[in-house]
Amino acid sequence: MLFCPLAGLFFGKPWFALLLGLFLFVIYQLYSLYRLFRWVESSPQEEPPELSGVWAAILYNITRIQSSENRSRKTLMGVISRAQESVAAMEEAVVLIDANSLIEWWNPAAEKVLGLKSGDQGRNILFFCRTPEFVRYYQQGNYSQEIKLTSWVNEAHYIQCKLTRFGKNDRLLIAYDVTRVHKLEMMRKDFVDNVSHELRTPLTVLSGYLETFIDQDDLNPRWRRGFEQMRQQTTRMTHIVNDLLLLSRLENNSEPTHHKVIDMPHLLHKIFDDAQAYNTEFKHELHLEMESFRNLRGGEQELTSAFTNLITNAIKYTPKEGGVVTVRWFDDGDMSCFSVTDNGPGIDSHHLPRLTERFYRIDSDRSRDTGGTGLGLAIVKHVMLQHDGYLEITSTRGKGSTFMCCFPPERLVA
Repeated sequence: MLFCPLAGLFFGKPWFALLLGLFLFVIYQLYSLYRLFRWVESSPQEEPPELSGVWAAILYNITRIQSSENRSRKTLMGVISRAQESVAAMEEAVVLIDANSLIEWWNPAAEKVLGLKSGDQGRNILFFCRTPEFVRYYQQGNYSQEIKLTSWVNEAHYIQCKLTRFGKNDRLLIAYDVTRVHKLEMMRKDFVDNVSHELRTPLTVLSGYLETFIDQDDLNPRWRRGFEQMRQQTTRMTHIVNDLLLLSRLENNSEPTHHKVIDMPHLLHKIFDDAQAYNTEFKHELHLEMESFRNLRGGEQELTSAFTNLITNAIKYTPKEGGVVTVRWFDDGDMSCFSVTDNGPGIDSHHLPRLTERFYRIDSDRSRDTGGTGLGLAIVKHVMLQHDGYLEITSTRGKGSTFMCCFPPERLVA
């Protein structure tokens, strides 16, 4: 192409030669572009064409980018393959559900636990899992808690289900067989229930005889002291048995409580009067703040037990000097809450998640001195579950604690 201007000067036509050279240059560039385009479009796996100039530089950058993409793709495919193998090896059933509630994918365990088959892909999960409890759980949209269901594959088995949102309203369903755990839990409940009932009679007999002996005027003071200690321990055992029976009844009756409408101002004033009588020994400063006049639909006996537990705990575990206990009934948005706040020693944060476990104590010696059974907060938790509410505990070491029971709008009556 550089020869064209020289030839034009030799023949006396330089402009024609220059135009001819430009034309040939454009043709060559277009041809190089065409070869590059065909190589990129057809198959990058083929040998790249031999190009020169700027096209060679572009070709080099393209091949470099493709090599990097291939390495990334292989790495990503390896990660996906390992993830699929890991999920496939899980004993828990894993099901991917799209935004339209259609089943996209599942692991082999889902076929055993949930009964999924190859033809179920693309089916609506609610057509497949027709259990009313699961349908309510799926549609409510609040998946913070798991749900235990009777298996539709084998009615003698129980499964635990947990839904999690991800992506654009997609859902991940994880389910696993909890039949063995369920049976052990039922055995534990039956054992506690039966033992508690069996202990009631001998404790009543012991308590009666101890009362008779203590009432004797001519009883030796040394014997009287022993009988007094025996009576205290018998009374403590009776309280534990009564709490165990109440907790067992609450656990066995897991259905939500739908009783009469409770006059909350009347109930709380009654509980507060009992608390003031209990406070005679401790001499704390008690306050009742009625900031809401909503009533509550539920079980009056269960709520009385739960609220009384919280108030008596605050009174018992607050130091005698300068103790202040505040009881509130107030609105928090569309919810209403009952709270008990004290200015006691407070609770370390690592204890808070375990406070509602039965027999869990922060200080065993102190609980024994105050007559605590370690079951009060477990009873409160189960009462709140029966009333579709929740118990929230906040505490600061050295400043006091707040125990708050919140109830949803459907439980409230204006």
